[in-house]
Amino acid sequence: RLRRSEDYKIGLLRQELRQRESNETAVSEEVSEDFKVRVNVPSRPSSSPNHWTFYLHTLKSLPAESLNLMKENIRKAIASLEAVEEKPSDYKTLLADLGHGLEILDAVQVSNDLSPADVQSCKKGRRICLRVLDRVSGEVYSSDVIGSVVYKDNISNGSSKASSSEMLEIVSSNRQRMGLLNTLDLSEKEFKKFSQSRGEYMADALRLKEKLDAGEEEDEDDDDDDDDLFGNDEEEEDEAKKARRKEKETLELHLTTVQSLLQERAERVAQIASSLKTIEARVTQGLEKEGPVLQISKKMCQPFLYNDGDYEQYLFGLSDTRNILDVNSYLSLIKEGNDAIRQKEAPGTEIDGGDGRKRSRRFNRDYYRTCVADGLRTICYQFMLAPFRAGIKLEDMVTTGSFNYEKSLVGENGGGDPLQWVAPVISDTTPSEFANKLIGSGDLVLLSSQEASAEDVSSRDPLRGCRYVAAMELAHEPRIRRYLRSIFREKAVMTTMPTKKGLEEIDAFSEYYGLHLIREKPVKEHFPVDEKETERRTSNLGFRERMEFDAEMRKQEKNSCLQYLNILKAEQTGNISVSVHMPLSFPLEGSWYNDGPEKIRDKENQDLSALLHELEKIYMPLDGDTEEWNTERRKTIRFALTNFLLPQFEAEARREMREASVKVGVMVAAENLQTKAMEGPLRPASMLGENRFLRPTGDLPIVGVCCSPDGREATYLASVTDQGELNDQLAIPSGNSVDSAKMREKVITFLMQSRPSAIAVGTGGGLKSRALSRKLGDLVAEATDRWSKRFIQRDDEDDEEFETRRAMFLDMDPDMDDDDEESQWKCNVELVDDSVAQLYGRSVRGKKEFPDVDVNLKCAIATARHAKDPLAELTYAWNVASDAGQFGTEMLYLNIHPVQRLLPKTLLLRQYERVLCGAVADVGVDINTSCAHDHLLGLLSFVPGLGPRKAANLKQNVVRIGGVVSSRRELLAKRLMGPVVYNNAVAFIRIREIEQLTDQFLHPLDNTRLHPDVYHRNNWALKIAIDALERLEDDGEKGADKDAIAIRALQDVMDNSAEEIERLYTDTKNEYERLFPGPWNGSGWDPKVNVPPEMWRDRVEELDLEAFADMLAVNGSGRWLSHLRMIKSEFRQPFVDPRKPMEPLTGDRLFRLLTGETDQTLRPGKEVSGRVMDNNDYGSRVKIEGDIPGFIPLRNLADDNVESAEDVVTKASVVTAIVTEVKKDHISVDLSLRMEDFRKPETTWERPPSLPPLDAHFDRSAAGRLCSEKTQEREARLEVLRLSMAATKIGADDGKHKKSAGRVTRRACAHPAFRNAKHNEVDRELREAGDAMVGEALIRPSSKSSDSLAVHWVVRPGVIKVIEVEEEDKDTDASIGNVLKVKDQKYGSIDELLGRNISPMNDFVEELTNHRKFVDVTEDELDTKLKEHKEANPKGVFYNLCWDELHPGFASLHFITGSTPRSHPIGIAWNGFTWSSKTYSNLDKLLNDFKKNPRGPSSTRSVASESSSVPSATVPSTVGDSAAKPSRWGAKRDAAPAAPPTNWTQATPVPVAAAQVWNQHPPPPSNVQPPNLPPLPNNFQPPPPSMPPPPGNYRPPPPSGPPPPPFGQPPPPPSGPPPPAFRQPRGVSNLPAWMTQGKS
Repeated sequence: RLRRSEDYKIGLLRQELRQRESNETAVSEEVSEDFKVRVNVPSRPSSSPNHWTFYLHTLKSLPAESLNLMKENIRKAIASLEAVEEKPSDYKTLLADLGHGLEILDAVQVSNDLSPADVQSCKKGRRICLRVLDRVSGEVYSSDVIGSVVYKDNISNGSSKASSSEMLEIVSSNRQRMGLLNTLDLSEKEFKKFSQSRGEYMADALRLKEKLDAGEEEDEDDDDDDDDLFGNDEEEEDEAKKARRKEKETLELHLTTVQSLLQERAERVAQIASSLKTIEARVTQGLEKEGPVLQISKKMCQPFLYNDGDYEQYLFGLSDTRNILDVNSYLSLIKEGNDAIRQKEAPGTEIDGGDGRKRSRRFNRDYYRTCVADGLRTICYQFMLAPFRAGIKLEDMVTTGSFNYEKSLVGENGGGDPLQWVAPVISDTTPSEFANKLIGSGDLVLLSSQEASAEDVSSRDPLRGCRYVAAMELAHEPRIRRYLRSIFREKAVMTTMPTKKGLEEIDAFSEYYGLHLIREKPVKEHFPVDEKETERRTSNLGFRERMEFDAEMRKQEKNSCLQYLNILKAEQTGNISVSVHMPLSFPLEGSWYNDGPEKIRDKENQDLSALLHELEKIYMPLDGDTEEWNTERRKTIRFALTNFLLPQFEAEARREMREASVKVGVMVAAENLQTKAMEGPLRPASMLGENRFLRPTGDLPIVGVCCSPDGREATYLASVTDQGELNDQLAIPSGNSVDSAKMREKVITFLMQSRPSAIAVGTGGGLKSRALSRKLGDLVAEATDRWSKRFIQRDDEDDEEFETRRAMFLDMDPDMDDDDEESQWKCNVELVDDSVAQLYGRSVRGKKEFPDVDVNLKCAIATARHAKDPLAELTYAWNVASDAGQFGTEMLYLNIHPVQRLLPKTLLLRQYERVLCGAVADVGVDINTSCAHDHLLGLLSFVPGLGPRKAANLKQNVVRIGGVVSSRRELLAKRLMGPVVYNNAVAFIRIREIEQLTDQFLHPLDNTRLHPDVYHRNNWALKIAIDALERLEDDGEKGADKDAIAIRALQDVMDNSAEEIERLYTDTKNEYERLFPGPWNGSGWDPKVNVPPEMWRDRVEELDLEAFADMLAVNGSGRWLSHLRMIKSEFRQPFVDPRKPMEPLTGDRLFRLLTGETDQTLRPGKEVSGRVMDNNDYGSRVKIEGDIPGFIPLRNLADDNVESAEDVVTKASVVTAIVTEVKKDHISVDLSLRMEDFRKPETTWERPPSLPPLDAHFDRSAAGRLCSEKTQEREARLEVLRLSMAATKIGADDGKHKKSAGRVTRRACAHPAFRNAKHNEVDRELREAGDAMVGEALIRPSSKSSDSLAVHWVVRPGVIKVIEVEEEDKDTDASIGNVLKVKDQKYGSIDELLGRNISPMNDFVEELTNHRKFVDVTEDELDTKLKEHKEANPKGVFYNLCWDELHPGFASLHFITGSTPRSHPIGIAWNGFTWSSKTYSNLDKLLNDFKKNPRGPSSTRSVASESSSVPSATVPSTVGDSAAKPSRWGAKRDAAPAAPPTNWTQATPVPVAAAQVWNQHPPPPSNVQPPNLPPLPNNFQPPPPSMPPPPGNYRPPPPSGPPPPPFGQPPPPPSGPPPPAFRQPRGVSNLPAWMTQGKS
């Protein structure tokens, strides 16, 4: 009130200047007497200083930084409110709200410089208190808007209004912040009245101050006198003094404030007065002419553009931000046009808001500004409907279906004029005549847009600018946008098409397939179904059908949103273009994708009838008009749609689709993380048959294994303790296998020392991890077998050796008991997902915890920890802050969902945090173990009420008090938590028994989910336990501790419930076994799910908890039924882990983790490249990209019949094949080389069901057509290649086919394993390739004849075996035979030969080298070792296998029964191992037969073996280094005496028939192949039966030497060296007995 005189003066001056400046109406040079001006002034106080609301008014005026002043005023308000005699009806609510606001302010620490967060807290506390003032006064005081009207005055407001810019200019910065403003209309009389009251107010204030000062002194004197007469009544006197003192302080403060404000206002008035003089002098020049002002007013056309009252009402009913922004955009457009008018008509006029900055190109409307400034707005609304009236019409017609043409708006007197709601009609003239007339008068200027060309006829249209202005303002009208936007959302569609890059790259196996040819998919499918539409569809459905409908709609929305995210990804990579548009006016047919997106985006090709129809209904005249004028209006409507509205709607639709898709993507990623977080610990195989509720998994020792995919890095085994700390480790150096002779014993010893419950092998090593897990499984079986027999003496072990071994086991575990059943060790090996562990091994936290440890060892440790508790590892990954202080950034490196890379990181991490917080709340946290181990502290961070920083502080406090917490009460008692944090977090914190708490008392309910309020504060849990046991609270021995009695009762109830669960499990098992014949699998039995309530028989079930809850509610304790039910649940299963045990990796997940391939990247029909590893009788084994094993069956090697894989492919060759099947359970793929499969259309291959289904709007016909075009292009390329290969005929000789031996005939074969080379050239190529070619094979034309081939097979490094192949059914000499024959085995192609012959032999080679009896030493060294073993143990019989040094592809079985080692050659064939005349499917069967008869099998050969590459007795050059070795026979020596016969070498008489026919060649039987033996020298008679087989066409000649000697006599010494196939022991001249039996 004291500043009103100054404000009135300022207001008069400002109003006068504004009126002269705008001159919108007739201006008089003097202000009339009854003139009123709108002035912003502070209102009078709404309450007395003695009222409690006075302090809240003061609170409003304080800035947010005045923390102490705000708290002081709130306390005064609370004290005054409590002292009020007649308290308000909501007295308690008011006090509670004020207390809440004060509590928020008290939480802010006082400092000179408050942080932004503290300032926001201050604002929040003040806002809560001001809402109390809102409720009491009925006015709005809690608004934060600057300059908002928060005080009311009883002076009526006039009709005139000041603009917001005037208000802000008058109000000073202080008062803007205070917001204590009111809007008054002051006349001259009122001004005098306020001036007079000013002095009176000051005089009253001074008198009151003097009176109070004097009254205080008198009161003190009176108090002294009263004390003398009546004594000291302290209570009454203190209250009176306090009241007077408070009133005095309040008035003094108020007086000081008023004086300071008066001084500030005086200075402000002086400044404004000086500036007004300057402005008045400048504006005086503009007042000389009234013409420009009238011209400005005419061009603005304000009545056609908006109505203040109408838009205020419209804004009050809006809740959507887009609609509010539409209003702002429309008003901004109008203002921009008005500014252009002012700048043109009055160039020197200052424009409000103009700061001289360059306008953004995006909002540049130069053509619109030019048109409006030239007065085209005035012309266009002579035949166009006003835009805001068109919007009102559209709103009414859409909402009600009709329109009242007599409708009046706010501020319009009487009924509305119906003509205002229709477009004006210009009669008796055409548009061209109308335009020419205006051009002639100078009112219309011919304008053309900048985009128009000189040849464009429409650019010379005189009404073009008028239509542009009308279209622009119509398109920006908020109601028009609102309702046309809803129609667009309903009708709009989305179309995608491949770009030029996409046409080349996208095929049926691309990740973008199905996204590139979506044709007119409705946009509304990406958003939730509208409520009206939902009600319409579900009106006739039942409850279940409605639930199914809602689920289907949510699924559709989810799939569409995820699809759109992938569409955005494809668009960003430049593979597809996306168009959001109205439905097209023509169907998309044929190769429409070649037309480009411009055709679809062209508005002329779109069906805009739905939008045009709505606009024409409101925009066209009711009574009609000439076609020319209606054409002008239609052009305006269409121009507004195509140029302004539709581009805006399309951009909005795409933005909203992206926002909706991001929201869904974040939720889906969070669901995947929820699945990972709720995965339980790895449960050992020994516990899988038991129920986890009866026998929890617990904390078990685990060994983690990290197998690196890089062969140069070591593999690590890490043993961790029960709590996840590193206990022991073992490194497998690079180049060593875990089951090699060097590492086998180390690994077994390591396992026996650590004795883990399970071994977790991480999948980070790929397929190597799978092979490693299998090998570890064998080692674990051996280790557990040794452990179980550790105290059992073996038969071959003497007492001393047994005691030594027993002592070794006792050293491993000194506390071991021989009869202890718990010492029985069981272990299994499992593959686990180690993605979290790999992240730890390369993270900063891993380096901090283990600074000097190898990365793979850290990964092994984390793998074991993850197997123990996956949730702990996830929270550990979150608990590390980035350089920017952001927690959880490591989680972004985990592959949680394929779309996570497309989502905003902030939203993703926020949702991840919520998921982890919920998972930790479900599982609970042991505070002692979490504080004791850094890798478990992350769990504590996600306890509700805590966080990373509070959890770290809690850990420090726990360490400070000794490292353990024995009860939940200690958290408060020892000030480890504040009361609020304790109340929020304590129910999720567990106190479990650990080693440090063994001798301390632990409350059983501290290890439950129950809040201490129900068993400490209210003691209801004890009440339930005692009632369940039917005891009295004072039962027990006299003098017994009540707490001990209560604990005993609780423990008894919990034990009773545990016994009841066991009973229910047993009854369920018995009932199942009675009804079903199969075995009972109780691992998945859950008492909460599988047991109905009526089956429970424990003590707690007998109580009526509902009645107890009702009694508590009646007594005013509140509603606690949910807590009581939780008490019963926790009695039965205290803090049970809700997570299911970790599932073994199988199927899709295992295949993805080991290979990195998914159904999207590897599926049937996809072309892949790979290297042929070997061939066998059934096909070819191939390794494709990623070392994934593949197999090409014989039938798929070629379109024609293939007899042998070698006919098509060769070993080590690179082939491109088609995937026909992905066998995920076998971790392999089936491939095909058939041209039929290559020519098969990509779209006809079966799509894996795990991939998202193709959209219903996907154009399959266009995709098929596009695929056909690509197929034709590829066929053309293949045809060119085929013609180029057939241009030269190889091997033709005058049209005659000749078979010539010794000459190599070149072949026209393009197989990658075929070489048109000589023997030594192929050998050189294989040798130069090194060890990489071991197991591979190359094929060359044989020099034997033109109908034979030679296969060079690398058996082992440096050793190559040559296999002869005969060709049959040849087309030409230069072609490969249609039938390839190796002995009696036929193959249809080269690939079949490699797959069915070479590949099995490689497997047998691997079996041989990995066999326990195989040693990789020379034969001489092996003989020496056998002798040493025999000397050490004369009773033993020792044998081993090694390579045959003289014959490639053969092994040698060495054994010793006496003093001399002997040997048998062992052949390797496609179907097994050959010994003598018998073939064995595996080596163990052969050795078992050998043990029974060391001289050799007596049965005849059952399966013919393949021929050797050594056709003569001399060693061929293909034997590598071993070919240069001297004969083991050495120099010729005299015959030594025969060795004494043993049980194994007892000779038998030679059959007479055999001796008689020795020199005769027996005829071969009709059904048995003759024995295949190498050629014999003339001076040697009986070859060993297990010699390498000779070529298939070989027939042994009759021996020329003498017949065999009689039984028991040594043969005569040979005249020459023996054949290499036979190795006679050194120093022994007699032959074994089996050599004299005539069994050739």
